[in-house]
Amino acid sequence: MTRHLVRRATDVPEPPYDELGHRRRTLVGEDDGSVHTGFGLCEIRPDGRVAAHVHSYEESFHVLDGTVILDVPEGSHLLAEGDYGLLPTGVPHAWRGAGDTVGRWADMLAPVPRARYGHDTQAVPALPERDPVRIDVRDPRTRSFGHFEPAQMDPGKQSQDLLAVSASMRTALLVYSGITVKMMVDSDLGAVASTMFMVQYAPDGVAGPHDHPFEETYLILEGVTDATFDGERYRLGPGDLAWAGAGCVHGFANAGDGPVRWLETQAPQPPPRHSYRFTRDWEYLREALDS
Repeated sequence: MTRHLVRRATDVPEPPYDELGHRRRTLVGEDDGSVHTGFGLCEIRPDGRVAAHVHSYEESFHVLDGTVILDVPEGSHLLAEGDYGLLPTGVPHAWRGAGDTVGRWADMLAPVPRARYGHDTQAVPALPERDPVRIDVRDPRTRSFGHFEPAQMDPGKQSQDLLAVSASMRTALLVYSGITVKMMVDSDLGAVASTMFMVQYAPDGVAGPHDHPFEETYLILEGVTDATFDGERYRLGPGDLAWAGAGCVHGFANAGDGPVRWLETQAPQPPPRHSYRFTRDWEYLREALDS
């Protein structure tokens, strides 16, 4: 039996802020049957903070709104909407609010935090709170962070003079069947347990039924999609989330007149071959053998 879940934007109530002005809404976790995925939405007030800590899992993140400060041993970073990054297992880090509005980001934790082990998190001594600096994606020393803009999903805007960084596999787009994929966090950025990337479907974009030997999460950011998980159909819009466990047969089609875009994660990382198992290919083989 495979597992999947769909959570509407209003399904999970906002938890209260803790005493330090931070809160996290868990959207996928251990209680959902996930083994490799902990996915949530975090918020921090301008005067809020999360004290220094480490995890026994890797954490990737994508800033959705506002600004936030991330303190790590190497320095302090001012992160804004569109920034993303990776916090490898065991790296001390702390969060601080910034600006005059709430900062909000999505986080991906792999493998899933376990409640019986204190959610695999431990407090560590405070980190220096240096003056934060913006990440510079053109600086070759920037090794764990990046920045995403929706225009990066347009194949017609990939000329060197329009790219924020030099053209390479880091800037490459995967385009097929009306679908565009922009990788963000993967092994090239240092991740070992998961990936995080942006997906966009054109109005005619379709992905037929398929499954994977890993878990996937989809946070809808723009547009509307019709999704099927193990034969159950859903219409998903901005703020909705879905998760497919390993072996869950799923497919998507754009249900609107404009593009649909979502933030997607995979855990564990896909194998080099056979990461997709399309139902139609194996049905084709079955019919060929029967004839």
